Amino acid sequence: MNQEFSTHLNPAVILPSVPASRASAGLRFTGIVLAGSALVAICAHLALPLYFTPVPLSMAPFAVLVVGLLLSPRLAASTLAAYLIEGAMGLPVFSPSPAIPGYAHLIGPTGGYLLSYPLAAALIAWLLGRSRQKIGPKMMSGFMAAVFSATLGSLVILASGATWLAVLTHATGQSVFNLAVLPFLPGDALKIVAAAALSAGWTRHRRRSA
Repeated sequence: MNQEFSTHLNPAVILPSVPASRASAGLRFTGIVLAGSALVAICAHLALPLYFTPVPLSMAPFAVLVVGLLLSPRLAASTLAAYLIEGAMGLPVFSPSPAIPGYAHLIGPTGGYLLSYPLAAALIAWLLGRSRQKIGPKMMSGFMAAVFSATLGSLVILASGATWLAVLTHATGQSVFNLAVLPFLPGDALKIVAAAALSAGWTRHRRRSA
């Protein structure tokens, strides 16, 4: 695989060898970033407000997990950074809220979650790559390795969101946990399993077709 192009991909994911010049690799990088940020934006609009917390139940973290599991750390972080920049520019990419304009989401109750996305995606991608090196390609590309990596990334998102909400509201630790973490644990568990299954299935498909 061309070295320039291969740096865009998570070494955990089996993908076809595609020759690419420097220019085409750059275009491919940009295309993947834009497509990935669009995926996160679409998932962010699949949100359900909860009456007891200012944080909605959103599918955006699922997209973050998928991006982290399928891309390299650099490309995963770039994709989520582009997503945040799009939101800061006023594009309607964040979960809709009639009371909060797009860019204000970054300093609002959900700001901690949003700002953690690039780090969480890069961490997931890095963990998946390290697992391949330490355990072996067969274990690395499997479902459990993806679950492990996605779980740690999800915990980063929850911890960051809870920390920011605590700073913003000056609430007690228990209150913040009840508002920013506890309601989302069951849903996040399902998102982790779904994202890991998608990643493992894609890897098996590419391995068979390679």
